[in-house]
Amino acid sequence: VHLAESGGGLAQPGGSLRLSCAASGNIMAVNAMGWYRQAPGKERELVASIVPNNSTEYADSVKGRFTISRDNAKNTVYLQMSSLEPEDTAVYYCAAGPNRASMQSPGSWGQGTQVTVSS
Repeated sequence: VHLAESGGGLAQPGGSLRLSCAASGNIMAVNAMGWYRQAPGKERELVASIVPNNSTEYADSVKGRFTISRDNAKNTVYLQMSSLEPEDTAVYYCAAGPNRASMQSPGSWGQGTQVTVSS
């Protein structure tokens, strides 16, 4: 499975950004999709995940601010990020796997996209 990310960039505190991730290749192996992030000097953390019935899960640090969604027809997952904080600065990675449990150790990864929140 190939995951191609887009979006990201620079935002001011309180601002918004949207990330997109399009999956291609062995789509049948992709049921769960999600987003990880890794800030400098920190471990990679799972930010949000979504499964085909649109059930979602979020890290406590982003609940109420980030929204994950998917377009199954386009094999694309989105991460709408609002009320951004400097602590959200990180490289964001799209990830995919056969089920929600697999999101703890995904088999497929995107190349990563930088999100920087700064005034």
